[in-house]
Amino acid sequence: MFESLQERLGDVFDKLRRRGALSEEDVSAALREVRVALLEADVALPVVKDFVEGVREKALGQEILRSVTPGQMVVKVVNDHLIETLGSEHSALNLTTTPPTVIMLVGLQGSGKTTSCAKIALRLSGKEKQKVLMASLDVRRPAAQEQLRVLGEQALVKTLNIVPGEKPVAIAKRALQSGALEGYDVVMLDTAGRLAIDEELMAEVAAVRDATKPHETLLVADAMTGQDAVNVASAFKEKVGLTGIMLTRVDGDARGGAALSMRAVTGCPIKLLGSGEKLDALEDFHPDRIASRILGMGDVVSLVEKAAETIEAEDAEKLAKKMQKGKFDLDDLASQLKQMQKMGGLSSLMNMLPGMNKAQMAKMQNAKLDDSMVKRQLAMLSSMTPGERAKPELIKASRKIRIAGGSGTTVQEINKLLKQYQEANRMMKKVKKMGKKGMMRQGLSGLMPPGGGFPQ
Repeated sequence: MFESLQERLGDVFDKLRRRGALSEEDVSAALREVRVALLEADVALPVVKDFVEGVREKALGQEILRSVTPGQMVVKVVNDHLIETLGSEHSALNLTTTPPTVIMLVGLQGSGKTTSCAKIALRLSGKEKQKVLMASLDVRRPAAQEQLRVLGEQALVKTLNIVPGEKPVAIAKRALQSGALEGYDVVMLDTAGRLAIDEELMAEVAAVRDATKPHETLLVADAMTGQDAVNVASAFKEKVGLTGIMLTRVDGDARGGAALSMRAVTGCPIKLLGSGEKLDALEDFHPDRIASRILGMGDVVSLVEKAAETIEAEDAEKLAKKMQKGKFDLDDLASQLKQMQKMGGLSSLMNMLPGMNKAQMAKMQNAKLDDSMVKRQLAMLSSMTPGERAKPELIKASRKIRIAGGSGTTVQEINKLLKQYQEANRMMKKVKKMGKKGMMRQGLSGLMPPGGGFPQ
């Protein structure tokens, strides 16, 4: 989401870091470029003005300009101010209430409310161990209630029975009654949206709010909306009252200005990010980590958390035992590639690593180290028999032709995959010789593409 902003700010700060000393003119010139970068990223003008002035005040202090590394100090000031603008600290959903906790989702049509409702419900029922009931109050959009029911089945979360012709307020009251009687911890209300803000929409949402007294009122906003997202957020804040914001489609090519603007204008914390189409593609919003990503410092904490959530302890143990014995077959390689996909793919992981600037990302693309490469490799591995994956030495010329035909690839690509496997296998044998300390040093090998890592 923040790629263009990260790229522009990266260029500005690279110039600052290269200078041994900074004058006020240098800082002012850099801040002019920061201002342009923020405006190009669709950050609202009042927010840009406040941000630049706040940074200028701190960056022009004598202790900054006379420090040993003034360029680095200015970057730190920008980082601190960025965190402050984004909300200082992580704000989680409030579940410390007398059950059932009522969470109401509001927003415009097409912002992803219904899918977001299912994503949050899946997170609450799985990670938080909450008993969740979902109810669709959208009686206008065709099949909206049926959509939530289907998503509920996929997420293994109960949805309120659909009663044809029932009004939104009546549905909300019935959901609360069912939640209380059947011992639910959380009741989620998916309200209707409109193509634009209007009085009818606000009246309906306000009526549901008054009838249910929700503990959380989340605005679901499309990160790609740009400047208009601020107007939408302000309107809902004024008419309905918001406790938080969830941004969807942050995995797209949105410029990221909505995140900076909405938090600054409404004062409401951004609590969640929808980072993909799958129901488990949901992230907590951590201002300090997002600021680090924007400034190209990476987000190692989120990377480790994602690894902990997706990598099965049992699988990791099995692989560790194999590594101790110096054994590594094509099934293990396939398992590692699948784990990488679960963590969001190569591009997602690269964005979290420190120092992955535009030039290095370009090198990665030139070397064809991307998510499509991983998919092709998995297709090749799936086209092999269990015996071939267990004993790769069985794969001779005729078998390579068969595997290439089954996976829609070429014999040359099969040869390349087998060569990469052989390199990985050699590395595992080295690990065996190194012992446990060696295994610790090679611990992140599963996150790297087979064949010796990324281009330097």
